[in-house]
Amino acid sequence: MALLENFPLVAALAAIVFAQVVKVPIHFIATREFSPGLIFGTGSMPSSHSAAVAALTTAIGITSGVSSVPFAIAFVFSVITMFDASGVRREAGEHAALLNMLVKDIQAFTKEMSDWQNKEIYEKRQELKTLLGHKPIEVFFGALTGVGVAFLLHLLY
Repeated sequence: MALLENFPLVAALAAIVFAQVVKVPIHFIATREFSPGLIFGTGSMPSSHSAAVAALTTAIGITSGVSSVPFAIAFVFSVITMFDASGVRREAGEHAALLNMLVKDIQAFTKEMSDWQNKEIYEKRQELKTLLGHKPIEVFFGALTGVGVAFLLHLLY
């Protein structure tokens, strides 16, 4: 129960849950497609990674002050996490999309060749996950979500 008294931890976890759950209605509004699986996946709007680190940093700023060492550590951690979410992970997702296209092209080519050995192996190959990272706008709104959740929880705490 002592963990529930740790406001920065509760704020970060609440921001993750909120960001993951709100992805479903946001995606539905944007695409008219109901995808409840987004709750358990990566990518999409808003970034739960950004929401978590922004909520954590905000809560530490509220409780320890913005001139404290814990706030400085959390702030740098947040910047690195959000940069990674919009940079490296997003690039990995784009590479996965390109590789998936190449696999489909190879599969189409192999269907035309009757003597291709181990054809089934290529047909059974699983697609790589392409929703790994975030667009900068998704990271921005994830950070805003985290800050908002932390301040809202602080009022209730």
